[in-house]
Amino acid sequence: MTDDRLVEPATQTPPAFALTSGRERGYHRAAVDTFLASARRAFEAGNEELGAEDVRTASFPLVKGGYVVADVDAALGRVEDAFAARERERVVRTQGAGAWVEQARADAQVILDHLARPQRHRFARTGVLTFGYRMDEVDHVSTRIVRYLRDGDALSAEQLRSAAFRMQRGGYREEQVDALLDATIEVILAVR
Repeated sequence: MTDDRLVEPATQTPPAFALTSGRERGYHRAAVDTFLASARRAFEAGNEELGAEDVRTASFPLVKGGYVVADVDAALGRVEDAFAARERERVVRTQGAGAWVEQARADAQVILDHLARPQRHRFARTGVLTFGYRMDEVDHVSTRIVRYLRDGDALSAEQLRSAAFRMQRGGYREEQVDALLDATIEVILAVR
């Protein structure tokens, strides 16, 4: 039997984020600290091996006594924003603002084309015995995305990062919905 609680030596520096208590699970401290340290080194060195997408898709094991998930996710959002801004500046500097705008416009159109499908048919579904995201909740967020891209309604990257969907049998496939949310976040960050 393994103990998933983290044991921290008394001589270590204070934790970077608030810690969970009791039975609540949080992100593995060493995994988060290691990732954030490597992200900082990559950013400061101008290293292109790590980018906004890598930060957005980072995941960490959940353990008792880990970092509070919401705190780490908020920090990761800020790190992602910084990487996205740097990537935008690099493209604008090397290819011009027009290339950046055209790429963002093309990405937005792909998202709009995908979301033009009728509600309850916008994404592939799981089998009837398998759980996926609730279709009505995903369709609601999808409608907000369309209004943002088509009409200019307010929508932030943080709102999409924090979107959470309940599960239902025969629901939308999680990986497809998550990929579209990620693509939309990229567009939002591109036009900031």
